[in-house]
Amino acid sequence: MFAAGVAGERFAVRNSGAHAVIEGAGDHCCEYMTGGLVTVLGATGVNFGAGMTGGLAFVLDEDRAFIDRYNSELVEIHRVAAESMEAHRHFLRDNIREFVTETGSEWGKHLLENFEDYVGKFWLVKPKAADINQLLSRLRDTD
Repeated sequence: MFAAGVAGERFAVRNSGAHAVIEGAGDHCCEYMTGGLVTVLGATGVNFGAGMTGGLAFVLDEDRAFIDRYNSELVEIHRVAAESMEAHRHFLRDNIREFVTETGSEWGKHLLENFEDYVGKFWLVKPKAADINQLLSRLRDTD
């Protein structure tokens, strides 16, 4: 699901395999998520990823507030700009490119045109128990 707009509260709760890209989300996004991919190209509310046991998410954190908004009980966050995350950066860029193709999103176009300026503001969110590289492989296998 691609939406050139902001989702409300509880977006992607109990997601078990869907692929979604949105431009922002309210509270409790990705709560109890067990699979799939969610990319948030904007701010989120609080309690992001509470109870998340599968899948992964990318979140753009322009205001540096996400660190206080995600639920760290079961998930951990990683900066996509880290050298070890090159494959994840490419995956994220391709994900945004597909979103722009499907929606014509002006915000998505801006992010693509200025990707190197924004990539350092993205977090990858994953369950603590999941291997970061295996998650990406699983997503590629389902495409």
